[in-house]
Amino acid sequence: MSERLVVVGGDAAGLAAASQARRMRGADELEIVAFERGRFASYSACGIPYWVGGDVAERDALIARTPEEHRARDIDLRMRTEVVELDIEGRAVRAKDLESGAESWLSYDKLVIATGARPVRPDLPGIDARGVHGVQTLDDGQELLDTLDRIEGKRAVVVGAGYIGIEMAEALINRGYEVTVVHRGSAPMSTLDPDMGALVATAMLGMGIEIVCEAEVVEIRADDAGRVRSVVTASAEYPADVVVLGIGVTPETTLARAAGLPLGEYGGLLTDLAMRVRGHDDIWAGGDCVEVLDLVSGRERHIALGTHANKHGQVIGTGIGGGYATFPGVVGTAVSKVCELEVARTGLGERAAADAGLQFVAVTIESTSRAGYYPGADPMTVKMLAERRTGRLLGVQIVGREGAAKRVDIAAVALTAGMTVEQMTALDLGYAPPFSPVWDPVLVAARKAAIAVRARG
Repeated sequence: MSERLVVVGGDAAGLAAASQARRMRGADELEIVAFERGRFASYSACGIPYWVGGDVAERDALIARTPEEHRARDIDLRMRTEVVELDIEGRAVRAKDLESGAESWLSYDKLVIATGARPVRPDLPGIDARGVHGVQTLDDGQELLDTLDRIEGKRAVVVGAGYIGIEMAEALINRGYEVTVVHRGSAPMSTLDPDMGALVATAMLGMGIEIVCEAEVVEIRADDAGRVRSVVTASAEYPADVVVLGIGVTPETTLARAAGLPLGEYGGLLTDLAMRVRGHDDIWAGGDCVEVLDLVSGRERHIALGTHANKHGQVIGTGIGGGYATFPGVVGTAVSKVCELEVARTGLGERAAADAGLQFVAVTIESTSRAGYYPGADPMTVKMLAERRTGRLLGVQIVGREGAAKRVDIAAVALTAGMTVEQMTALDLGYAPPFSPVWDPVLVAARKAAIAVRARG
């Protein structure tokens, strides 16, 4: 007898799960119905800042597979349809057609929750003024571009200096805007240690981006027509023709919470290694709405990245299809850029290591992306943390120019393998003057960290 799989959410995790399940089970065995409340499905949210900034010319270049292509593979993808209620005991979902307003119930045998994350939108006076945008979905990106096409002014304020904040600052600079970034932390990129974040701030200032740190936004002011005109902090007011919120995201688990499903410290769904929701054999969850195991600290974390979401979907679809797969966890690797500056991190920073109760040593080195005598050798700063007694690698942060960011992958592999910094010094990395000094910067940092570990006994 045929089973029905219902998928709530039509982006990376949800439709990767649906596609993998379809590969393993035909339409005569498994009916698949997926709901997506937006106008787009299966797209790269990570590419939105580069589309807004003009590096990616066409919106549709970010779409991996159209709704029609999914339907051609026997996945009944229903766009502009929002699931508004989960009935866990009755094994059904209530869905609302956002165009007609009509609602209906649909039963399921297996359920996948892939509701993603939503931008943090603080409860501030004026936050709903026209011209204030969060950027999380392709719909959000289109709305922002529509605003940029309508307005005449060229002053932009970005609230928040995390990954989205600095990427949107670059996008707006590329479009000819005067950009001010207002950030409540002591330095941009709170996932970096403050000393490394300070390097990012200095570089941004050199690119013509005004960055205001340790500033809390208290109000967004609008004109008489309800359009944004300024962003106000406790000590200053910054004119704005458009405002972009880059404060971060939080798991979109409103439905899961109402249904009584288990949530973690950060509000994300809790799953087992096969991405099943804990305590529910026929419910899976993946993507930005879940918390995952940090392999370095041993704690659950919420990390919203498309790489994880696609892997979650593959694991979920394999399980639903009758196979076996697991998602063991993450080490927290992320890369970004603002204009020519590349920023990367993996593992734990100083605060996260201390919060996990770990004793550590931290070292910082300055090097270059290529042999010093080779043309185009750019400066690079690498910071490395190692456990004080064992020398186990705990984390790496890198700030530099071309060729800096992807070096973090060396550290990501070492973290996953549980390597010590002493072991890392013997890694057989590729070398030629156009690509690296004789001692790669990551290995230089590992050598210095190993010395520090030995010195601390």
